[in-house]
Amino acid sequence: MATRAYHDDIDISGRLSLRYEQNGSPQALDGKFIWAQAGDQTRITLLTPFGQILATIDVAPKLSTLTQADRPPRSEADVDALVATTLGWPLPVAGLRDWLQGFAVSDQGTRYVADPNAAGDAAYVKTANGWLIHYPVWEPPAPGETAGHPKRIDLQRRTSQAGNVALRLVIDQWQPH
Repeated sequence: MATRAYHDDIDISGRLSLRYEQNGSPQALDGKFIWAQAGDQTRITLLTPFGQILATIDVAPKLSTLTQADRPPRSEADVDALVATTLGWPLPVAGLRDWLQGFAVSDQGTRYVADPNAAGDAAYVKTANGWLIHYPVWEPPAPGETAGHPKRIDLQRRTSQAGNVALRLVIDQWQPH
């Protein structure tokens, strides 16, 4: 496996598909996302399939703010709690900072680097906060790069708030800076 670099500054966009439960009923959300990361600041824009903005999440080291149309912005120190309470379903923003690039910390506290050459199409890893991550599809290295990057990421977790949660992310654009 070629060594893959972690990018502190990167723009990623793609599609998402979310399945969860609300009051015991299955729910689904399909849309798009834009991930703009610069140093320790991140802006995530969630969009409908037609490009309308559902929410914007601004993440800074000590405070995160979620903004939706026609609602006052909400802020909290814990971005994942902010998203879950505001939107009604979990989006593991804190973890995605690493996971979108194929890195994670396992539930045993060890650093995990996804390997597209692993038997079973890039092994699964379970994180300390209960997410099961799977990297089934990889983009090959671009000219001048030494390693590819995740093309699809499947996440699963059982939560008390939203039941069984399944989130699929498909990366369409990948631009490190």
